[in-house]
Amino acid sequence: MQQTARKTGSDPQDKANRAAIIAISLVMRVPAPLKSIADQVIRSASSVPANIAEGRGRAGRDRLHHWRISYGSAREIDTHFRLLLGAGAIDVSQAESALQLFDDVRAMTWRLLHPKP
Repeated sequence: MQQTARKTGSDPQDKANRAAIIAISLVMRVPAPLKSIADQVIRSASSVPANIAEGRGRAGRDRLHHWRISYGSAREIDTHFRLLLGAGAIDVSQAESALQLFDDVRAMTWRLLHPKP
């Protein structure tokens, strides 16, 4: 089943990896006064796929804990990107692409945290 999810793009790990790559690439050339925000993007962006992966290797509350961290990190990136966009420090088109992927990851992670009965 996991192979099918990866082929159709419905795998949160795959989307999180793609979003993180775009996000990290985007902030590599942010001007010096905004470097602290760019550093936060790098930490948050790498946290999203890392915690999804770690959660998959865990069970019970520990699994949910990692997925909650992933969800929170994806929300954090949204805020940092909007600040950088407002400052004109990152490309709008690429940022929107990454934001859409992170939004998809948040939705998928939310469903992992709140499965339908």
